[in-house]
Amino acid sequence: MFSETILEEANRLVDGPRQDAYGHPIDDFSRTGRIWGAMLGVADIPPRTVALMMVAVKLSREMNRPGRDNLVDIAGYARTAEMVTAEELRRTK
Repeated sequence: MFSETILEEANRLVDGPRQDAYGHPIDDFSRTGRIWGAMLGVADIPPRTVALMMVAVKLSREMNRPGRDNLVDIAGYARTAEMVTAEELRRTK
């Protein structure tokens, strides 16, 4: 068995190694949204939408081949969507 739940693992990763490697999700996903928008020839994709689209990617992978890592990532991307929303609110004050 695992020593931590899926949610505990997701929080540990999001608040630790992932943030250290990629920066705050609002900055990482803003860059990604600009790139995706440019590639698709549309306006920038908002950072919260990027997080939700990544959940969709992980759902697709989970449907093809179930695995704990997909579920951890789904939880992690949900957490980053929350972080983006909180940071957007903080920056508008």
